Amino acid sequence: MIYLILADLVLIVHLLFIIFALLGGLLLIWRGSLFFVHLPAAIWAALISFKGWICPLTPLENQFRSLAGSEGYTGGFVSHYLIPVIYPVNLTLNMQIVIGIFVVVINIGIYSFVYYKRMTKQSRKRG
Repeated sequence: MIYLILADLVLIVHLLFIIFALLGGLLLIWRGSLFFVHLPAAIWAALISFKGWICPLTPLENQFRSLAGSEGYTGGFVSHYLIPVIYPVNLTLNMQIVIGIFVVVINIGIYSFVYYKRMTKQSRKRG
């Protein structure tokens, strides 16, 4: 039972990392210093996609599921709703490259927005 819980926790962390890598740049409006955490995460997510690599969280989760005696993702909210988002069926390298491009484009847009907001805020302080 503990291994199944650990596997689900890894899955949730995996999903949160994906969300952070994709949209975490918006947190820079709140705390600019998060740049040093977010940019490496976004680069990692893009590299995983472009290179077709497997995130280290995937084998960790699978190891926990194996230790729990589970062969697949059956039962429960986490298994039913989150796994298809993180592990799409028939994921190809071309699809991963498109996902990587999506990560880069979204983050360039977010960083541009954050930069614009900061410049607007600074110009108001001066004027």
